[in-house]
Parts: sequence; C-alpha cells; structure tokens
Amino acid sequence: MSDNDFDPNPSSTIRRLWPTDMDAYRAHLKRLDPDSRHARFGGGVSDQYIDTHVDSSLRMDTLLFGAFDKSKLIGVGELRLLFGEWPMAAEAAFSVERTYQDHGLGDALMARVMAAARNRGIIRLSMICLSHNERMRHLAHKHHAEFVTNDGETEVWIPSGSAIASTIIEETFGETGGLLNGLFQWTRMKMA
Repeated sequence: MSDNDFDPNPSSTIRRLWPTDMDAYRAHLKRLDPDSRHARFGGGVSDQYIDTHVDSSLRMDTLLFGAFDKSKLIGVGELRLLFGEWPMAAEAAFSVERTYQDHGLGDALMARVMAAARNRGIIRLSMICLSHNERMRHLAHKHHAEFVTNDGETEVWIPSGSAIASTIIEETFGETGGLLNGLFQWTRMKMA
C-alpha cells in the first residue's frame, strides 16, 4: 500500500469533527487542488472564503465528519440542516483531496452523513454539484438520488429514511472507533 492509499474502513478512519479540529479542516480545504476546490464550492474560491466557511461551520445546525490518514485530515462530509423545510431536510457537501480520490472515501463519507441524517429525522438530503462533476453524480446515483439540472448545476435529492438500529449502531460505533483510532494515533506520535 502506498502512502496515499486509503484504508476504507470507516469505523477506524472517519469520525465527527469538533471545534478543536477546525484548523485541520481549514488546512484540508486549502490543500484541495483547483479542480477539487471548484467542485466542492461550485466555483473558484479564495483562502479567505475558506476561512469564512470554516468559521461558519461551528454552528449547532452543522455536523462535520472527517476522514483521516493517520493524523492528517484528507476528506470531509458536511451535513447542514435546512430550517423551514418540510419534511425535514438538510444539505450535504463533500471534499476529498485529489490523491485520495477514487479509493471509496467519498462513499464512506456519504454513508456516514446519511446515517447521521437518518438518526436526526432528516427525510431528504440535498446536494448541489456542477453538472460535469461525474464523481459526485456517480456517488449520488449509487445512493438512489433524484437529479434536477438547472443552469449548469445539478441539485441532487437523496432519500434519507428514518433511523433504524443499523444507522444508530453505525454512528455510535463509527464515533467510538474514530475516537479510539485518533487516541491511538496521538499516543504513537507522542511516543515517537
């Protein structure tokens, strides 16, 4: 396995991000290559825009899930509630650094975001992606999405469903495994 191969085991590599992770989130977004940054934000954005976006992510209506390669944050799935929508809805967004794409990381992040949405009573997830963003379109299709294309952007609605035992277990064990893996990595760094 090369240094950039991702072990797609989400229980040990993906965990919820907390306020103490915001510097890692900021660094991750700034490391995105121009195409990945454009795909994530629907256009080219500056580092200052990323700073504002990260600062606005520290809200009660937003959940962030990060994928780590050892201690480096390499991918993020974002779940942001859409207030005033009925039935309950949320928006999802994803970013994965170029060298880690095409290794199942986006799928693992989407599964984690969808489980979190189901556990919170979210009925529908919305994603907006550029019409030519084949990676996101493939991922959304894999999760039974409905597509609506308008002016070069595609709005994707993914049925989320209601919480079931497996989604609660997935989120609970995913969080526990992610925290234990983070503690293990931190301990190894301190001992080195």
